[in-house]
Amino acid sequence: MDRLVAAIDVGGTSIKSALVAEDLHVVHTLRTPTRRVDGAVDVGQIVELIDQLRAEAGDATVVGAGVAAPGIIDERLGVARAAVNLGWRDLPLRQQVADAAGLPVALGHDVRTGGLAEFTVGAATGVRNGMFMPIGTGIAAAFLVDGHRLDADGYAGEIGHIVVDPGGAVCGCGTRGCLETVASAAFIARRYAERSGKPVTRAVDVAAAVVAGDPDAVSVWERAIDGLAAALTTAVTLLAPEVIAIGGGLSESGDTLLAPLRASLVGRMAFQRMPTLVRAALGDNAGCIGAGILAWRAAS
Repeated sequence: MDRLVAAIDVGGTSIKSALVAEDLHVVHTLRTPTRRVDGAVDVGQIVELIDQLRAEAGDATVVGAGVAAPGIIDERLGVARAAVNLGWRDLPLRQQVADAAGLPVALGHDVRTGGLAEFTVGAATGVRNGMFMPIGTGIAAAFLVDGHRLDADGYAGEIGHIVVDPGGAVCGCGTRGCLETVASAAFIARRYAERSGKPVTRAVDVAAAVVAGDPDAVSVWERAIDGLAAALTTAVTLLAPEVIAIGGGLSESGDTLLAPLRASLVGRMAFQRMPTLVRAALGDNAGCIGAGILAWRAAS
């Protein structure tokens, strides 16, 4: 390999970075605690990580970089419109990193870049209409429609803020009853702890309690499944994905999640095309692989 790209997946607590080959093989990875300056994630750290990856590349040349970040990310203009968890607003991130690193740079939304990876080399490879939905602390989605990724200037894919329980809890966005207030991994763990009095902090532990027949866990889980099925019915009706790849921490529960979700979705279908529900294939490498794809495009 004489050419590689740097891929940076920025999170609020840690940043994952990788060298990615042209065949999208991940050559080397780093995970680093996120550094903040005056409350905002330090853009200089991204440039430092690119330099570290260049040092790790040996005789290969790093020819471009891709950066994935959460929030409202305008990929076309390369601007982080509103990345609240990172402390960024209207930040021309692509240009800042490109100028400092001396490389062509692409900027992408973390979930949409993860979806790009799943659509290209992951669980939804080869489909023209697909959906990737990681379920973690938050919930968002990436869509492929007739072979084109939906972006809408960074505003597409916020499925976690579809209202599924109008009388429910107030979401962090200010709306009442969003999907995230019913089915995010954080909500599932917190709600089960409230009902059971057990100090559970991970949704996968709730999934294990579901398998064991714990009635509190079953109640919380069923509510989450119902909310997810309602939101997915809307997505299927509007965009008709052939495959829905479920990722994020909640996907670790496997068929404890997918089997009842599939059954609930089947029960809601009328004329719609029933999608195939699968577990996402790339795990926490998806963001870096997707950022790598964008980097290769920028470098070409």
